[in-house]
Amino acid sequence: MTSSEPQATFKRVMLKISGEALMGDQGFGLNPPTVERIAKEVQSVHELGVEICMVIGGGNIFRGLQGSAQGMERTTADYMGMLATVMNALAMQSALEGLGIHTRVISAITMNEVAEPYIRRRAVRHLEKKRVCIFAAGTGNPYFTTDTAATLRANEMSCEAIFKGTKVDGVYDKDPAKHADAKRYDTVTYDDVLAKRLGVMDASAIALARDNNLPIIVFSLDEPGGFRGILAGEGTYTRVQG
Repeated sequence: MTSSEPQATFKRVMLKISGEALMGDQGFGLNPPTVERIAKEVQSVHELGVEICMVIGGGNIFRGLQGSAQGMERTTADYMGMLATVMNALAMQSALEGLGIHTRVISAITMNEVAEPYIRRRAVRHLEKKRVCIFAAGTGNPYFTTDTAATLRANEMSCEAIFKGTKVDGVYDKDPAKHADAKRYDTVTYDDVLAKRLGVMDASAIALARDNNLPIIVFSLDEPGGFRGILAGEGTYTRVQG
């Protein structure tokens, strides 16, 4: 890396995105151009030498809570949601490898034909070899969201921050899509996120991040170059910290 290239502010990070982020303008499923666009964002950060983990939700295919609300048994619905995340992870792996980035899908539910089982030391070794690790199937347990899975894996992998890619450029005091006077926080504490129900991540994920002093960077995934910009010390975002 030459001195003229930007130096990354973090060496190892977790990128958490929703399944809905992969839908593009369609209301369901995967939009290949959108998956490719996000993969290129990951590629631009990978080129900085940053070690990258990913967790992708499954809400574009199936959401356990919605299935449960429609009368399906909650545990079964949650397992179906976990399987949806594996489909998204495989799509992202395909897009990243199409860009020449070695990628491993690591599943909390054993399915050796399509993904590696989760073994912490092996996953760490993949990161050290500059492979992108996509953690799929949540924590492997019902009643836990992919937000919690991302925070758990980020801690296990010794990530320095979680990057939560959303449709807005940070955390606001109220919904900016509905309120023109909504104000964005530059920084906000874990406790304020919980007390004010700011909707960054679910309460379990926020508490797990707080207890391990793991910062959460909330930024817009729709902003081209935004992920790389923040890693290079620029851009607009909110930092959730102690």
